[in-house]
Amino acid sequence: MKHLAAPARRPDGAALVIAVLLAALGLLLVVQGAGIEEKGGYAGVGSGDLPRFLGYGMMALAAAHVFSAFRYAGGAVMRPQIAPVLWVVAGLTLQVLLLRPLGFSIASGLLFAFTAAGFGKRNLALTIPMGIGLSLAIYGVFDQLLRLRLPAGFLETLIFGA
Repeated sequence: MKHLAAPARRPDGAALVIAVLLAALGLLLVVQGAGIEEKGGYAGVGSGDLPRFLGYGMMALAAAHVFSAFRYAGGAVMRPQIAPVLWVVAGLTLQVLLLRPLGFSIASGLLFAFTAAGFGKRNLALTIPMGIGLSLAIYGVFDQLLRLRLPAGFLETLIFGA
């Protein structure tokens, strides 16, 4: 009679790899932040404090990943779904390529629609106009209220002027 032993619980290797990378990057930030000359700055906070703060935060996240790797060892691993990622990457690519020739609103509207498609809303005839409308509103806030320039195309020039 064979003894059926429960499978050994192994720590989550991916979480451990991420923990090592976070710890290494955190240590690098702490060392680099310590090398920046402190001039006291406003309220005693100098320019080297931010990298050190971020480095300590990354090392805390690394410790949390190690804890998670051992606590949830042997759990079911989710399989990545590549199609949603491809939709979002295609949207980002289109935005970068079309930002200058077509302007912020159309390029960002396409990004919105492709991201929505990645999350399951595949009706591009509905999501593209919605995305362009939202992007026009965002463009209006930046252009009219904040006086910050975003790349303008013919649509922005038509609505908000040059």
